[in-house]
Amino acid sequence: MSAAIELTGITKRFPGVIANDNVNLTVEKGEIHAICGENGAGKSTLMKILYGMQPADEGTMKVNGEEVVFSSPTDAIDRGIGMVHQHFMLADQLTVLENIILGAEPTTAGGAIKFKEAEAHLAEVAEDYGLTIDPDDMVESLEVGERQRVEIIKVLYRGAEILILDEPTAVLVPQEVEALFDNMRELKAGGATIIFIDHKLDEVLEISDSITVLRHGKTVASMPNDGVTAHDLAELMVGSELPTPDTTESTVTDHVALAIDDLTVADEDGRAVIENISLSIRKGEILGIAGVEGNGQGDLVDAIIGTTDILGGSIELLGSDLTKLSVRKRREAGIGYVPEDRHHEGLMLDAPLWENAALGHQTQEPYGSRWLLNRKGARAQTTTIKEEFDVRTPNIDVSAHALSGGNQQKLIIGRELTSNPSLLIAAHPTRGIDVGAQAAVWEQIRAARADGLATLLISADLDELIGLSDTIVVMLRGRLVARLAPEDVTPRDLGAYMTGAAHQDDNEAA
Repeated sequence: MSAAIELTGITKRFPGVIANDNVNLTVEKGEIHAICGENGAGKSTLMKILYGMQPADEGTMKVNGEEVVFSSPTDAIDRGIGMVHQHFMLADQLTVLENIILGAEPTTAGGAIKFKEAEAHLAEVAEDYGLTIDPDDMVESLEVGERQRVEIIKVLYRGAEILILDEPTAVLVPQEVEALFDNMRELKAGGATIIFIDHKLDEVLEISDSITVLRHGKTVASMPNDGVTAHDLAELMVGSELPTPDTTESTVTDHVALAIDDLTVADEDGRAVIENISLSIRKGEILGIAGVEGNGQGDLVDAIIGTTDILGGSIELLGSDLTKLSVRKRREAGIGYVPEDRHHEGLMLDAPLWENAALGHQTQEPYGSRWLLNRKGARAQTTTIKEEFDVRTPNIDVSAHALSGGNQQKLIIGRELTSNPSLLIAAHPTRGIDVGAQAAVWEQIRAARADGLATLLISADLDELIGLSDTIVVMLRGRLVARLAPEDVTPRDLGAYMTGAAHQDDNEAA
């Protein structure tokens, strides 16, 4: 085999940080090459350099043996490199075909789009790589795994022979992961070269031919996937055993913290996105919610937090009705919230850490009162969070943007848990963070549970749900369709309920 990609001595510096430090990477033609490492190890930066999204400060790149310099993704695409991002970039209101050709439409001299020519080319690409999709389907009607397939076909349509897949399994259920891996094998059989970035080491070991491990911006190992174990990779990545989320002893009490009765929520068009949901969480209990994204979990969180109106039903916290209270009043009543998107909902990235620590709690001591912010109290509390939750930062005056993803998440969780909540809503609390930070987050959630905290846990990591939860409920199309004991289910079982392939009767699901 010959090399499709050769990166030599790649170095990239940001203010105060060396993201890539003399990194070397060789990817052979026609192989699936996995890149793994902790958050902040330099994986994303390296792929952005390869895809022309940012330049390297030092080093050289070769594609198919020829040295290249990319100034934009267009340069990378012209060289046959395509990237499928973790967050899909599709227009829901367009068809599959319209999304795939968007920006690369074949046109007549008069500017009219030649749809038949485009559809014929799409059919040819799909056949060559064994990927099936209906070009006339509306993207909004597709499941998550099907949307991902559209993204892959989109880069193939543009002539990509080298694909970068960035955390492609993050939002997939096990059955969809299996389908993705089948697609990847078909792509490989068709001659494609794949670079696969993933945090889940069992998946890396299942699908890859070769593996490169990055640590602190450096290449620490590159090897064929032959006899390598998850333990080996974890030690290379973080220098320790791979953590697990397993919780053993029950701390569930008889005291109900959160009670939701017959809750119904509609979207802006009046369509019900949550229908007649009733559930309760007791003190010392972690209730996990499983579901393919877009099945109402986010709407349920919004209803509890108070950022969306409800059509019917009630929400009580420790016996007090919150249904008509403002977001601020609900927070003051004792709701802690770790949002799904820490950058857009959880932090002010350009603000110092001590201001971020006060966010959402600025009307309460020690951060302040209804009218005034207590800077001294906020700074002291932030220092406490930094020490107790191991937020690694030189001081509390640096901006949140300067922290790694794991440290940003530990700051948010520390902020919420030190506010002494009665209920913690944790939406994807370990998404996008490395195994070291992941273990720290799990330990904090377990410790809070042992102290009697009621927790609503939403996660796409099914091992995390099974390991941490006392009870798991499954949401499908805005309804609760199953209630399960974690000790009795596997990730594959959960995936079957999440996609509607398995069912419980109404009494079991209640």
